Amino acid sequence: MRVIGLMSGTSYDAIEAAAAELTLDGDALLMRPFGHLSVSYPDDLRDLIAVTLPPAATTTQTVCALDTRIGQAFADAAVRALRDLCGGTADLVVSHGQTMHHWVEDGTVRGTLQLGQPAWIA
Repeated sequence: MRVIGLMSGTSYDAIEAAAAELTLDGDALLMRPFGHLSVSYPDDLRDLIAVTLPPAATTTQTVCALDTRIGQAFADAAVRALRDLCGGTADLVVSHGQTMHHWVEDGTVRGTLQLGQPAWIA
């Protein structure tokens, strides 16, 4: 199975893409890496992420717009990975999304929010 993985961390500077062939050999999962690439966010999207991160106040409209725009940026990165790393064929694309908030209370993680609408990636 050919898999493309997408990730952007709290630095929000770029989307990282990696691709690999995964095969099952008995009980062992074998991975043959194809490579990786980094796709910078467009400046205006990076700026919008920056001004939306906590402790900034925001609106659900802005969060919704970010979810769409980040999803579209991740889709573009997936297309590049498909073309440049996988020779045009992949079975699965996985995405962690862009981390926007970690909710930690009294040392306990209560939740986390990653944006990047999967419908756009699909």
